[in-house]
Amino acid sequence: MDNNIINKLLETAKESANSNFCCKYSKFTVGTALLTKDGKVYKGFNIENDGIQSICGERVAFVKALSEQNKEFKAIAVVGKPLSATKFIKTTPCGYCRQFMNEYASDDFKIYTYDEEQEKLYEYTIDDLLPEDFKDEY
Repeated sequence: MDNNIINKLLETAKESANSNFCCKYSKFTVGTALLTKDGKVYKGFNIENDGIQSICGERVAFVKALSEQNKEFKAIAVVGKPLSATKFIKTTPCGYCRQFMNEYASDDFKIYTYDEEQEKLYEYTIDDLLPEDFKDEY
């Protein structure tokens, strides 16, 4: 994928994470930018509450896209940092988000994260992050 597109996704994800006021329990903000195959971008951030019903930023972005009938995805950028930090660190989707994305993403779907302290970009596929996944093949 074009580096300009990746950088734009990462910047959009950072903006989303920096606007997150719903992470008062973990004090860790996660921002996402989901790119559809037709070029639309959906933003998300983690939303926490007292119970077990918190939702990760990745699923927020996917649910927004799916609710608007967008079902073909190209990539997602995921960034995160403690609220007290100034730099984003490598942040990968949790197991639940990995399985969720696996349901809706194609084999060529890319997951990007960036570590500002190391100035390093990471690129993954669903298979990289979710080997031996559960698929509806039975």
